[in-house]
Amino acid sequence: MNFIKKLFLVLSILCLFYFNSFAVNACSVKIGSFDWDSATIHSAIASYILENGYDCDIEIIKDRTNPILESLIDNKIDIIFEHWTDNNVALIDPEIASGNLVDLGINTPASEQAFFIDRATSETYDITSVEDLKKSKIWELFKDPEDPSKGRIISCIYGWTCYTINYVKIKEYGLGDLYNMYDPGTASGLDKIIIDAFLYSKPIITYYYTPTSLMGKPQIDMVRLSEPSYDKACWDSMMVVVDNIKIYGTNAYESTCASEYKDMALTKLATGNFYNNNPEIISFVNAYTITTSVVNNLLAYYVDISDRNLEETAKYYLKNYSEWEAWVPSNIISKIKNTL
Repeated sequence: MNFIKKLFLVLSILCLFYFNSFAVNACSVKIGSFDWDSATIHSAIASYILENGYDCDIEIIKDRTNPILESLIDNKIDIIFEHWTDNNVALIDPEIASGNLVDLGINTPASEQAFFIDRATSETYDITSVEDLKKSKIWELFKDPEDPSKGRIISCIYGWTCYTINYVKIKEYGLGDLYNMYDPGTASGLDKIIIDAFLYSKPIITYYYTPTSLMGKPQIDMVRLSEPSYDKACWDSMMVVVDNIKIYGTNAYESTCASEYKDMALTKLATGNFYNNNPEIISFVNAYTITTSVVNNLLAYYVDISDRNLEETAKYYLKNYSEWEAWVPSNIISKIKNTL
């Protein structure tokens, strides 16, 4: 009898250990992160909170826009923390309507995307709009070193939706015969091209966006070129062509219209399955939002001070800002602060 009691006790302890271990490892989150700095930083902050506050196992999957969104739709990823909503309406809206994906609200309240030109060239040649780029001889200021018969407009990265949007815009604005569109390859490559243009006082036309650390640097002084005002009907028509090109290639281009990007709030997304089965995590993600000015500060810290150390940047945010304490319960706050 004593043997049986001891055996029962041992089995009870083992079972308790097993279930406790299971509970610790039960929280598992796959975060999709895009290949630009602000998305990377949001993923780092969120993963730090989830790992150290909620004891979650975290996997961050980093890729370009389309592969990450496709993985989210296929439920291979659970959450993304920065979604440029209006760039992917046709792809994402049906998934939200079906319940496969859930919109978790605003991440960053304000952002912008546009074509920019260095201020010196803008003021010297009176270039303030995309129409001005068609003035006589203006293209020669921006000669493409690989094709001197045309100027060069720096775009975003192939694989980002904005790359195809910019392709259609350049065609619609009548700039295709005067300018080539250039793919900088990576987000850091885009930044380097802009920094080098200012370092060597060279004229530049480039797509760019905020929030970013680059736009906060005093030596970078760019003017946003005006475009036709944002019009939803026009934008929706353009995006049909954009989506066809993304599927079938540039031969699918057909005449449409174009307008400026809509300045938008950035959002968060989760799969419906993850949303329904992880209420505590979803509560945190719903509450997660960081103002644009703070994101710019974090980006500057990440690039200029931390030497692109994501964990150091996440800790810097958690040590120096308090807004995150409203996202989580008090016991989670204490656990996180104990790790800092």
